[in-house]
Amino acid sequence: MKENITKKLVKAALVAAIYAALTIVLAPISYGPVQFRLSEVLVLLAFIDPFYIVGLTIGCLLANILGGLGIMDIIFGTLATFLSVSAISLTAKYIKSKKLSLIIASLWPTIFNGVIIGWMLNYVLGVPLVLTMLQVGIGEFVVVTVVGVPVFKLIQNKYKDRLALQ
Repeated sequence: MKENITKKLVKAALVAAIYAALTIVLAPISYGPVQFRLSEVLVLLAFIDPFYIVGLTIGCLLANILGGLGIMDIIFGTLATFLSVSAISLTAKYIKSKKLSLIIASLWPTIFNGVIIGWMLNYVLGVPLVLTMLQVGIGEFVVVTVVGVPVFKLIQNKYKDRLALQ
């Protein structure tokens, strides 16, 4: 039992570090009204196991602390990721069709980040609200659904036994 918890904590820490590092290294496209945060592909890990929620949320928190948009991004950006990955995990649990549930799950970051981050950027930077919501939402959709879902399926099929946290 202790080994299993230790393994899960190590995997969550690795996910947090990868998410934060990817976001920061790709800062020019990770922050602002038009963003393609490639680290967001990792949110689909919450589809496999809800324990990944911890690592993804901490990774986002670290990226937002170092990102330069201040306390609003630290609070609301992290909240948006937490809500997204929680919804992804719940979708995987409650929708029986795995193909359908993965597509639906991939849309949660588009919705939560589009609305929450779009509002936050409007408040902090004074950019147009609806336009910014659409820009953030489109960025999320492209990264998580258009790119992430096919990559996730490919990796899941090839490394099914290694991805599971059990």
